[in-house]
Amino acid sequence: MAPGQGNTIEVPTDAELLQAQADLWRHSFSYLTSLALRCAVKLGVPTAIHRLGGAASLADLMAALSLPASKLPFVRRLMRVLVVAGVLADTTSSDGAGVERCYRLTPLSRILVDGVAADDHHVQTSFVLTATSRQYLEAALALDEWLRKDVALAPAPSPFEDAHGAPLFDDATALAIDPEFDAAANDALAAHDNLGVGTLLRECRDVFAGLRSLTDCCGGDGTTARAIVRAFPHIKVTVLDLPKVIDKVPKVDGAIDYVAGDLFHGVPPAQAVLLKLVLHFWGDDDCVKILGECKKAIPPRDKGGKVIVVDILMAPDSLEPAMFETQVLMDMAMMVNTRGRQREEGEWRDLFLGAGFSDYKIAKKLGARAVFEVYP
Repeated sequence: MAPGQGNTIEVPTDAELLQAQADLWRHSFSYLTSLALRCAVKLGVPTAIHRLGGAASLADLMAALSLPASKLPFVRRLMRVLVVAGVLADTTSSDGAGVERCYRLTPLSRILVDGVAADDHHVQTSFVLTATSRQYLEAALALDEWLRKDVALAPAPSPFEDAHGAPLFDDATALAIDPEFDAAANDALAAHDNLGVGTLLRECRDVFAGLRSLTDCCGGDGTTARAIVRAFPHIKVTVLDLPKVIDKVPKVDGAIDYVAGDLFHGVPPAQAVLLKLVLHFWGDDDCVKILGECKKAIPPRDKGGKVIVVDILMAPDSLEPAMFETQVLMDMAMMVNTRGRQREEGEWRDLFLGAGFSDYKIAKKLGARAVFEVYP
């Protein structure tokens, strides 16, 4: 570096400077969009609009939420943020006496409506409340300190574990952090994992149609398994999850077997094994171990054996910028809160081959996710 070079910098043009300032404001305050969403969920805004027929004026919404009239100007500003973020839609009408603003649900806010029953509808309010929780935010706020630490452990504890003294989704989480947070986080995990199961089964019928048996690893309370059995009654499904999960599941469906265990130490045998949004929680070495156990559980390829992996596939060259940004943010969420990561196709290939599989194919891309068929 030439003498004095580090003390100078290229001066932006006036237009660049103004744009840079606007971008700085947007990035620095973008957390307020997340917290506005949290506020709307805690107030019950989407649910109130649904109960008002799917559209509501501000006055009707204030009344439905039992909010004091003095807060109306502030609620209007909150709603404006939600509209700009795409959480709600803003429609106006004029009857000659004036203009009335009306708020409607969007696809995003429809999955935040509590107390409804609908096909392929798994309410995501717990996901929002967990993602914007004090525990998640504290882990992210300590990211710079975590990056400065040189630790001998491999893999290194996540910033979440470093900040709170226990990993996320662990037996120690409730005791070390907070039982209510642990319960909410597990509800959020189930909501995250099960949303879109119907879409998966409709779009990937060929992946499941020829199967006689399937093991759903980390299948939770069997929501995905029940959807598979409804769509493909000929498939015998086994759900594998930790004892603390399986012990709470009511065993009322004879078409599904529930097995308490650990996917690192044995997977119930089946023609196919399903890993749906499992591997992105784990580092590469652990993923290879998990895949190795899955490989032991299935027959050879010529007998129909395969592992079905449903997970995020990062593809910067083929996705719309907003979708890729979502994947990048999900990768940061994994980095901050778990020991896992999101992966590009080459990184997935390395995992599959490293676990001893011979080949794979991408059966379908579904939004941010992809469906892999991995062959022994």
